Amino acid sequence: MFLKFNGVQHYLWHAVDQEGAVLDILVQSRRDSKAAKRFFTKLLKGLRYVLRVVVTDKHGSYGAAKRTIIPQAELR
Repeated sequence: MFLKFNGVQHYLWHAVDQEGAVLDILVQSRRDSKAAKRFFTKLLKGLRYVLRVVVTDKHGSYGAAKRTIIPQAELR
């Protein structure tokens, strides 16, 4: 999701579990692999279970972050 603050575009990263509950939200000015790694690291810090499947919008940054942060998860 894209947001604008004072005319500057930002990206809303959010994670939702299979029940629809929001796990984490992060707003960043970039949408690259570094930003995705930061989001996944922040998300995994508070989780009490291991991710098996990650569903995304197919942006390339997710693949790079998944390979280094959560290699065991399937990316859909």
